Amino acid sequence: MESNYMDIVKRMKDLREILEITPEEMAEAAGVSVEEYLDCENGNKEFSFGFLYHCADKLGVDIIDLMTGENPRLSGYTVTRGGMGMPMKREEGFEYYHLAPNFKGKLAEPFLVKAVYREEEQTKPIELNTHDGQEFDYILEGTMRFVHDGHIEELYPGDSVLYNSAFPHGMIAIYGKDCTFLAIVLKDQNEEK
Repeated sequence: MESNYMDIVKRMKDLREILEITPEEMAEAAGVSVEEYLDCENGNKEFSFGFLYHCADKLGVDIIDLMTGENPRLSGYTVTRGGMGMPMKREEGFEYYHLAPNFKGKLAEPFLVKAVYREEEQTKPIELNTHDGQEFDYILEGTMRFVHDGHIEELYPGDSVLYNSAFPHGMIAIYGKDCTFLAIVLKDQNEEK
């Protein structure tokens, strides 16, 4: 399975139209303006994980359905070998690899994430996003500056953070090196499917 940005936005638009959901409804669900939603849906703007997560939820599909066009089908277990996670181009500066794309009915979305060190981010406010549920991040390599609802932490290899991802949060790699971390996005157990 492979994820291609333009294929993702085409599937999102096609599903939205089939389900007769307006761009206004999608924008509200994703927590963005209608203009911003349409820019993402038309492939003119990159989207965050939170954006894709909210869109999949509104469309009533697994996030993997949007990413690949395939339904997850395994229910007992799934193995993802080292270096074989499903790549997902997300936003500039981040590389995401889904570690269980074939497992259906997931209670969590596991990712290996690489935050690329970018000098220009070091003196600007960190871009924030939100999504339902909770997230657990475990630092494998490098150092991360993590912001959550106004609080700032520096996380080093072996450090972890569990947080309510409905609050504004974001992260960047610092100290001149990329930061690689394991991110487990836990779905909101109150979501209805």
